[in-house]
Amino acid sequence: MNDSLISVITPSYNSAYYIQKTIESILGQTYLNWELIIIDDCSSDNSVEVIAKYVDQDERIKLIVLEKNSGAAVARNRGIEEANGRFIAFLDSDDSWHPEKLSKQVKFMLENDYDFTYTAYHKVNEYGEYLSKVNIPLKTQYNELLKTCVIGCLTAMYDSHKLGKVYFPLIRKRQDFALWLKILKLTPYAYGLNEDLANYTVRSDSISANKLKAAQYNWYLYRNIEKLNILKSMYYFSHYMIKGIIRSKFPSVAAKFNI
Repeated sequence: MNDSLISVITPSYNSAYYIQKTIESILGQTYLNWELIIIDDCSSDNSVEVIAKYVDQDERIKLIVLEKNSGAAVARNRGIEEANGRFIAFLDSDDSWHPEKLSKQVKFMLENDYDFTYTAYHKVNEYGEYLSKVNIPLKTQYNELLKTCVIGCLTAMYDSHKLGKVYFPLIRKRQDFALWLKILKLTPYAYGLNEDLANYTVRSDSISANKLKAAQYNWYLYRNIEKLNILKSMYYFSHYMIKGIIRSKFPSVAAKFNI
């Protein structure tokens, strides 16, 4: 396993419209020692054809095509299985990175001997127009993360030399949140680099756009994945709801206090 190689895991499903920008943002990284593993989850559009052109152009890009649609958790786990890098990072097929994302984050990890990190990012709409910046706390731990997920999937990176390969729980939604909690049972803290290094696309058809469904999946995670009793689940769910309301109704307050 290459000590400095970063394995970037990207699940793709009907992503032909967005994924070119995603791939281009990785090709534009100032850090060059990476591999991009794209797992197509049985797309019905021309995603595979779009991705294949990049595979032909750059040997660092690999494409795996699943035979049946299995969901993001299965796709990401397949990518982790194939990963050769010490560092595992994640980027969804409609998001993108700033050019210095990898170089700054790896330096942050190596200089401080951190094994799990994340960064700030900003939200854009489907047309790439800026919406807002998402600030982050400088560190978080398991009990704090249960209150609200402050780790954006497009910013997370972990050190597989220290933690081993850690896989996503096989749930259809909120599997990234579940993975961060899983990792925080292996290491005390996740550390945040509060610098805007990524672009998160807010899509009208995404699960995050449906607040009720997102809340339902969060409750499911508390009760069925983390196995919290009803009182603890209600305690953490109340924090999740209150912080969600603050972020929605009072974004300036949320930004000021990293909520």
